[in-house]
Formats: sequence, C-alpha cells, structure tokens
Amino acid sequence: MDEVPRHEVLLIAGRSGVGKSTVGWEVSALLRAASVAHCLLEGDLLDQIHPAPADDPHRSKITEDNLTAVWRNFAARGHHRLVYTNTVSVLEPDMFVRALGGAPRIVGVLLTAGDDTARRRLEAREIGSQLDAHLVRSARMARHLDAVAPPWVARIATDGRSVPEIARDVVAATGWCPGPE
Repeated sequence: MDEVPRHEVLLIAGRSGVGKSTVGWEVSALLRAASVAHCLLEGDLLDQIHPAPADDPHRSKITEDNLTAVWRNFAARGHHRLVYTNTVSVLEPDMFVRALGGAPRIVGVLLTAGDDTARRRLEAREIGSQLDAHLVRSARMARHLDAVAPPWVARIATDGRSVPEIARDVVAATGWCPGPE
C-alpha cells in the first residue's frame, strides 16, 4: 500500500521590504528546477476584505478559512508541500496544523534586513500613497519579529545579497533538495 506523504510547509516571514514575495518566487523556481513538487501561496492575499468582519477584526479567521480551502484543493491534486509567504507566518504554526491537517512538518524562515535596505526596497515598490505607512509598520514589525520569533525559526539576512543567493539558503533550510543548486 502506498504511504501518503506527510504535509510540509515552509513559512517565509519578515518585515515589509525584506523580500518575502520575491524570495518565495525564487524558492519556487529553484524547487521547480530540482523537480520538487510544491505549491506557492502569498498569504497577504488571503485576508483582503474590507471592512473586517465584526467577529474577526484582525482577519485571522478569514485567513485560516481561505488557507484551509486553498490547501484542500492543492492536496486533492496530490501536493504535500506548501511554500507560504507572510509577515508573521512563523508566529502562527498552529494555524497551519489546523489548515493542513494532521501534523505537518513546519520549517520557518525569518528574512531580516536593516532599516536602510527595507527603506530602499519599499521606495522602489510603493509608488502609491502607502510608503510612509509601510515604513513605520516595517520598522515596528522588524523589532517585534526579532523579539518573539521562536528559536526553531532560521534567521536569514538579506542585506547586500542577491535574491538567488537568499533563496538557496531558504531552500537549504527545508531539506527538500538533495544538495545545493
């Protein structure tokens, strides 16, 4: 009888401007090149409703409900590995246990960047009205994540490094590929 593979999730977290989404896409490219089956999901898209529901002011329930539904569709097609990017994802492992079911193997990576690096990246990205708000939230979240991210979360610095280099370090943390690319 074929054994069902254990679900695994790679959580890529970090402040705004650290490069979570960009690194997530590059991780996916490396995994594709290594023929490693996986799904990529940008967590920020799971709670984009306004106004927030009265019973879910932080939109955490809608995030979990949407994650559960999307994962159910991925798993129904035979997938068992998820790459998930979101600022605070490494602080919410219980949500992934509930959403993926069973006891998934969770790998957490916290991407870090100094204020100057994050500012440069946000200035390049935020061409609308939200730059100042992102800068303030980014700095506050960097301090928060540094203080409360659990010890099982790998910290990977992004300052002065290329996206492919960072992604290789992230993929290495998963153990999903036999060796360095």
